[in-house]
Amino acid sequence: MTHGEVHAEGSHLSSDSPKLLYGLHDKPPFKDALFVGLQHVCAIFIPIVTPGLLITGALGLDPAKASYILGMSLFVSGLGTFIQVRQIGPIGSGLLSVQGTSFAFVTPILAVVALSLQNGKTPEQTLALVLGLCFFGSFIPIILSRFLHLTRKIFTPLVTGTAVTLIGLCLIKVGMFYMAGGGKAKAIAAKAPDSPLAFGSLQNWALALTVFAIVGICSASANKYLRMGSIIIGLFAGFVISTFLGITDFSKLGTLPLINIPIPFRFGLGFDFVTFVSFAIIYIALTLEVLGDITATSMVSGEPIEGATYFRRLKGGILGDGVNSLIASICGTFPIVTPAQNNGIIQLTGVGSRYVGFFVAAILVVLGLFPIVGGVLLAIPTPVFGGAVMLMFGTVAVAGFNILRAVKMDNRSFVILAVSLAAGLGVTFLPEALEHFPAGVRSVLESGIATGSICALVLNLIMPKPAEEAFAAGELIVAEVGVPVESE
Repeated sequence: MTHGEVHAEGSHLSSDSPKLLYGLHDKPPFKDALFVGLQHVCAIFIPIVTPGLLITGALGLDPAKASYILGMSLFVSGLGTFIQVRQIGPIGSGLLSVQGTSFAFVTPILAVVALSLQNGKTPEQTLALVLGLCFFGSFIPIILSRFLHLTRKIFTPLVTGTAVTLIGLCLIKVGMFYMAGGGKAKAIAAKAPDSPLAFGSLQNWALALTVFAIVGICSASANKYLRMGSIIIGLFAGFVISTFLGITDFSKLGTLPLINIPIPFRFGLGFDFVTFVSFAIIYIALTLEVLGDITATSMVSGEPIEGATYFRRLKGGILGDGVNSLIASICGTFPIVTPAQNNGIIQLTGVGSRYVGFFVAAILVVLGLFPIVGGVLLAIPTPVFGGAVMLMFGTVAVAGFNILRAVKMDNRSFVILAVSLAAGLGVTFLPEALEHFPAGVRSVLESGIATGSICALVLNLIMPKPAEEAFAAGELIVAEVGVPVESE
């Protein structure tokens, strides 16, 4: 192991990293924990419900069934967050690992939906097939997590640092999309390009940039309450301004049911082996992405990003993702993973305490069981959310830079990083360039995070190391078996 390439066992954040107000095992006062927990929920709420909105819309489900699926997305995300934070036996990372619905499966699920409906299956039969594929696919991360200890030499800081950096950089595109107005604004622009609500309108940008500035100023403040409350202060200001402008939409509140009761296997389970192959590939690629997410959480929480403790958390976190996705399929919703954006909340607020996760879990469960509460959050215009999350995505990328800063940047590392970033950002900026690839391959490669991370992993394995590193490794092996090395 070369000097400067990796952190030592038990290494933490560098001294010049942003100072935490509350570390992993600290117990913030109730009001502080609740305040920060609400911000985590605000940051993850839209990403949790959006995949469900897209899939239920494609299926053409009635409002009652669609509402149930969206409610279960929130409910299972809350339950999954509790499992990750609490650590039930070997399950869970023990970090502030907030759980949310994965976007990685939206494209392949929509492809399955289109083909199944085209072949004459009902929306209910198609949904059962999707849930069955997700159910059996959940066992892949569960199994992989049990063998993660065999890959210590594979997931080096160069690989994980590249993955974390790509997570932040690729999410910036999502942040820009939200700031400009999101999918609803795109639809408005197609009909009325000059509308103040159209995608990229000056009104959307003014609203988003106002929230972005408020979050940035509060996050940089020396006042701990302004720093801890930066996201929620920005969202509240944006909500007030958008209400004054008359663009908040409360029209859907009346159509939401009062309560959602989880019903195991409500929609049944189906299976198709050929279709399952593409899902299996995504689960494997997603496991690598989750490695980067958990590494970023460890880093911004001031915890080790190497050594036994770190790998134990990786194994528990990936196992937790698998178990939580299994529970999601049972409850009738889509796979749950550890997303990246909440790492930005930790860095912006300075609160890495895992006890905040219990507040996040409780709030998400309540939102899932009582959909009308979440309906109020849905009324907030997308540019407001965009302005709040954009800074978070940037901080995730900076966390990746911090990991890479500890890597010895010789020519080999330079090439691996350059190729991985180029590949990952290339497919993120121009996903339509992959349109002639097979559907299963395209569904994996369209994720810039997965593409870049796979490049880093493969290149790190196959590219020869410099002679001095190979010699140092030989010395280490000989020393471990007790044979002295001859010196000239």
